[in-house]
Amino acid sequence: MSQSRFTASAAPRAVAAAIRLAVAGGVLASVATQGIAAEDTELAEVVVTAQFREQNLQQTPIAITAVTGEMMEARSQTSLNEIAAQAPNVTLAPQGGPYGPSMAIYLRGVGQADFNPAFEPGVGIYIDDVYFPTLTGSIMDLLDLDRVEILRGPQGTLAGRNSIGGAVKLYSRMPTGDDTGYVSATYGIRHRVDLRASGDFKLTDSLSARLSGVTKNQDGYVKRLDYGCLYPASGIPRTLSYNTDCVLAREGQINYDALRGILRWDNGGPATFTLIGDYTNDDRVTTPSVLIAAKPNAPAPAGFPITADIDPWHTGLGLDAFVPPAGSYYNYGTYTMVATANRPAHVTAGRSYFRSWGTSGNLDWKLGDNLQLVSITAYRDYKSGFQNDNDLSPLDQQIGDGTQPLHVFTQEVRLNGSLGTALDWTLGGFYLNQRSWYPSYQDLRYSLAPFQQNDPIDAKAKAAFAQASFKATDRMTLIGGLRYTKESKEYQFSRRNPDGSTHPSLSGLDGVVGPYSGDKLDWRAGLQYQWDETLMTYAQVSTGFKGGGVNPRPFVEQQAVGFNPETLTSYEVGAKKEFLDRRLRVNSAVFYSDYKDIQGSATTCPAQFLPPPPATAPCSLILNVGTAHVKGVELEGNYQAGSLSFDSSLSYLDFNIVKVSALAQGGAIAVGSTAPYTPKWKWSAGAQYQWHLAGDQTLTPRIDTTYTDKQYTTTNNFERSAIDAYQVTNARLTWRSEERKLEASFEVTNLFDKYYYTTIYDVYDRAGLISGSPGHPREWAVTVKKSF
Repeated sequence: MSQSRFTASAAPRAVAAAIRLAVAGGVLASVATQGIAAEDTELAEVVVTAQFREQNLQQTPIAITAVTGEMMEARSQTSLNEIAAQAPNVTLAPQGGPYGPSMAIYLRGVGQADFNPAFEPGVGIYIDDVYFPTLTGSIMDLLDLDRVEILRGPQGTLAGRNSIGGAVKLYSRMPTGDDTGYVSATYGIRHRVDLRASGDFKLTDSLSARLSGVTKNQDGYVKRLDYGCLYPASGIPRTLSYNTDCVLAREGQINYDALRGILRWDNGGPATFTLIGDYTNDDRVTTPSVLIAAKPNAPAPAGFPITADIDPWHTGLGLDAFVPPAGSYYNYGTYTMVATANRPAHVTAGRSYFRSWGTSGNLDWKLGDNLQLVSITAYRDYKSGFQNDNDLSPLDQQIGDGTQPLHVFTQEVRLNGSLGTALDWTLGGFYLNQRSWYPSYQDLRYSLAPFQQNDPIDAKAKAAFAQASFKATDRMTLIGGLRYTKESKEYQFSRRNPDGSTHPSLSGLDGVVGPYSGDKLDWRAGLQYQWDETLMTYAQVSTGFKGGGVNPRPFVEQQAVGFNPETLTSYEVGAKKEFLDRRLRVNSAVFYSDYKDIQGSATTCPAQFLPPPPATAPCSLILNVGTAHVKGVELEGNYQAGSLSFDSSLSYLDFNIVKVSALAQGGAIAVGSTAPYTPKWKWSAGAQYQWHLAGDQTLTPRIDTTYTDKQYTTTNNFERSAIDAYQVTNARLTWRSEERKLEASFEVTNLFDKYYYTTIYDVYDRAGLISGSPGHPREWAVTVKKSF
């Protein structure tokens, strides 16, 4: 049977659209189910491991979106950010050029957008139960996955490492030794070529292996144009030679390779051991960006007057001359700084890369009938780098060229047990040791002399946790959990001239160490009630936190200070219900959260963060800026009726800043503001029907549409950098052979060619510009898959 999910979210007209789709789906379903036995139309059971033991999704008291590998394929989803479309109150948005190969990740209005390792992500990402510690590298391919679980709300006890907003967990297909596999090839617009393969092998009676790989290539969709080539009379010299198309590069290129190998040892005894290794190489033209708005001339922040000409050819053109018409897919970035009297030249390739490898070992040992030991040891190493020409023009305003190496070791140990049928419990410990660097060259010609930095950042964390579920009656279960975390971070600043000599403006920062340390006790208390086999309700109170850190971009020593963790307390009630002989599944949650010590940027510094008069300096400061109250509603479900399946979703979120801290008064946050990348309404709807052809071949059309309400991209909620509401529709047609060994699909994504932004970078007040990363335009592709 085909399996899909049903989720729901919308504004008034979006609700109406979802209702019309639901009615239409119900009519089609009633026709499709005529003459079909009930057992042939039941929804398949969904198994999740959010509480570190296998459980039916419908009996797990957590708001979870579970997406199977088959459903990701049916929706033409190949990257992690794409699964957010059907998940309520979830934003996974690829970032623009200034933040490199990373995503802005928010669940229920809580998360993080800045990639810098000084910050912690507000949503925990886990790969096969191994914590992935940064936003850099989070745009992952959905390679050979069994499922993805998105846990919404604070997961402070069992997945506590910075899972204040929730957690995203990816689970690979494990080897079974059945000697099966597949090979698939995709060809599409702009020379898209994807190749995927996976094989499952029996090596010995007790040892099996699974090997999976993917390579993806596609030309970019945002052109980087040579302004001097297009407009030779402008006075700006051309970069390309004559007889060219004036295209320097195509941003949004895909050049991605990944490999994963899994060895699993199981001799039928009490212990199994799984060894996983992976490698990723993502090397491409930098993230697509376009200039949205610009001032004619960049402002000069107080304390650092303009020291170099940003128009070295004296053309008289201001930055606003390079803003393309709305809806464009091009920019004029050169990724080159021209030498001037007091500035060196700097030329970059305008590329972005992420190279990573990791390994983990998972020991699962059954110590007794009701006792299980799990140990997960993991190590990951990556090196990321990117160049950014923030003004996206030939003018020499600001350019960056940096790398970000990281290595991290984690160890988690869990002991799961049961006492009869009444009590299930988990005890565990977690340890993390992480070191990263941020070497970069920065030339901000509107304010500073160019400088280079090489900042090492050390982070350590350890935690102990416990959770228990007590079945007080046959129907009622009491849940309680605790987690204690102790963590520290040390950020060492290095600010020097490009030749290594003392910098004239930043010498006071060179060698300064910014420390942070803290500890936190999180807890969870809940009540679960199983009314019958088809209805479960729950109520819970839970807490979570996002770790503190050190301000990574100070202008003076006084701004090299730490900031405290964010904390959140969430009150939630939910219901999970199946109807119509298990043909219809509807899950819902209503929540209220008290969100304190929110981390945000201040552009107006209090006196203690500035040098003593008469010296002055600009302000770049991260503070705990305020408190918010967050309210929301979420609905999810799916409907299965023979060959027809229908899914739809609805979520509403009211995020409201209710208090601004004294230090942040007059800064970049105000009472009544909402969090970045937090649409108030969001909805999705999808349907597919499987036609049976001659010889038991099948033909399956599917359509998916998603709506995302208006969202702000900064805490100050500027209208100038808000992302307008948009709706995107995808379609796919799949043919499968009689024995399902061969299939072919034709897909169209962004069917109606909607222009929208995924993220926006607003530095209008500081640098006089706003840029955005446009989403993919309409694209088509054909895929052929052979299974064996």
